Amino acid sequence: MLEWLVAVCIVILVVLLWPGTKYFGTESPPDALLHGLGIAQQAAAKDKTGRCVSDREGSDGAQTACATAVTDDKARTVALICKPSALANYLLKHCRTFSNYSPCVGWTWRASAFLQSVHEACWPYDSPVQFVRDNLQLSDDGLVALDWAVPSYQKRRRTSSHSTSPVLLIIPNSFGKITRNVLKLCETALSHGYLPAVFNRRSHNGTPLTTLKLQQFGDPTDLREAVRYIRYRQPAGRLYAVSESSGSGLLLSYLGECGSSSYVTAAVCLSPVFRCQSWFENGLCWPLQWALVLYQKICLSRYRTVLGETIQTDALFSSCSLRGLEEALFCQSGQVGSAPATGTSSSNTSGAWDAYWERNEPLRDVDEVAIPVLSVCAQDDPIRGDTQSTVPMELFESNPHFFLLLTECGGHCGFSTLSEGSTAGASGVVSPAAAPNSGMESRGTNWSHRALLEFFRATTDFFAAEERAKQLAARRRGLGGGGGGRVFRHRSVSTCKRVPVCSHNIHAIYNWQRSYTR
Repeated sequence: MLEWLVAVCIVILVVLLWPGTKYFGTESPPDALLHGLGIAQQAAAKDKTGRCVSDREGSDGAQTACATAVTDDKARTVALICKPSALANYLLKHCRTFSNYSPCVGWTWRASAFLQSVHEACWPYDSPVQFVRDNLQLSDDGLVALDWAVPSYQKRRRTSSHSTSPVLLIIPNSFGKITRNVLKLCETALSHGYLPAVFNRRSHNGTPLTTLKLQQFGDPTDLREAVRYIRYRQPAGRLYAVSESSGSGLLLSYLGECGSSSYVTAAVCLSPVFRCQSWFENGLCWPLQWALVLYQKICLSRYRTVLGETIQTDALFSSCSLRGLEEALFCQSGQVGSAPATGTSSSNTSGAWDAYWERNEPLRDVDEVAIPVLSVCAQDDPIRGDTQSTVPMELFESNPHFFLLLTECGGHCGFSTLSEGSTAGASGVVSPAAAPNSGMESRGTNWSHRALLEFFRATTDFFAAEERAKQLAARRRGLGGGGGGRVFRHRSVSTCKRVPVCSHNIHAIYNWQRSYTR
């Protein structure tokens, strides 16, 4: 009921504010994206299919590849921004979905960045997916939950621990709202042979709050224990991770703190918020801020009595901004997080706020990330804000592990397309470990979901080829293959110790000296 009330209020506001608001602009210069990135249109060379791919290296060695899909009389562009590397070249060659984006244009609600963002966040979705919950008790007796997505027609509710299907760990936004986008991603992942699992933080999505502690914005402690459980439950399958919106702060914090021990093969951030402290401080436009603050207050109201033992609930529920809520929860004396207590003066509060983000800023340990991470962003994202000030371009231009897929339009986790209802299964994305499930066909697969699945497939194939080449070279060296050395064919015990190949041996696979970082 609350979701419908919020949706109706937002729709009314949209109708009243339609003229003149900057979030509803659907017309933009065809070369706006290329011009903003400093890329000349004449540098691109079209092929017969209309796909335009150009490689350009600037003074800092950054590489930008642009793919243009023509719709009506306008050319809409998707840019892949990254540091030149072997993996980047492989992605450009094998990820056809990156250049196959046809956004909605003209006077339709799907062409509005604001409306499609609200639609994906609030509008109900009749999904054929059901969830089986695992409540995980943590080391401090707290509880988090993993919701495993299974088809509604499947009689067997539990997946065998011997399954080799890849696991897709989905991290929702930091407010705990399971959006339409998350449900559609679970449906699409199931149709391509993945085992989707949604991570729910303490007190989120019906998870009981058993301790006087809530998870801080970028504290990956709980997620680390959840990943260990997944590895224990599904030891034979690869693990991939996807985060939505502000939930990307938790995923990036986890990947940075764990480094090469993350047990994740590859990760994708959908419409991420990178500079989170500035995001909280600058705030959103008032309809969005009001809706998010109201939703978070309603979720916390059920714990008002118990939270009153550690924080000032009056200050919490009288806050009218996201920053005010975050400060009341984690930056006051006796907060439910684990930050040190501070005084109540404005100077001490400001110092506690800065200290809080020193521990929780998602990019604080970004140099330690050791796996490929794809970020899918839109220039007209009404939640994240202006691209130039909110997207760290220098990160993607200098770090070989990070890739940015930047579209001209798409809103926040929207990315609606002209033929969304008829593109399911058209991209040819195949799971790296399993064939698509019969009977579980996705209805109108979102373009960003097809792109991330193709990214997972391409990175998996690339690493498999790298591993085969490495083993072949080692076998030749061990058997004297290049220098006329003696080959021992009649020994009862092999002179070459064969190390079993394990897809989870992150230390062996993701080394900084790997060729994809060249």
